[in-house]
Amino acid sequence: VVVIVVHIVVVLLVADIVAVVLLVVDMVAVVLLFVDIVAVVIVVGKAALVVFVVATVVVVDIVAVVVVVAVVVVVHIV
Repeated sequence: VVVIVVHIVVVLLVADIVAVVLLVVDMVAVVLLFVDIVAVVIVVGKAALVVFVVATVVVVDIVAVVVVVAVVVVVHIV
């Protein structure tokens, strides 16, 4: 009887340890998921920043060209 009780206790203890390990694995998985989400946000943010910079450069170039053309036209008229 004692052997059976000890065996049951050991089995339950092992089951508890396995459950704790699985819980830790789940927590690690959740943390990794958050890390992935943060990584995606960073990538999207970088892409948005690049697009913004490119758009700004393009707009500045267009404005510069328009200003130069306007100055040339005004100078020719005058």
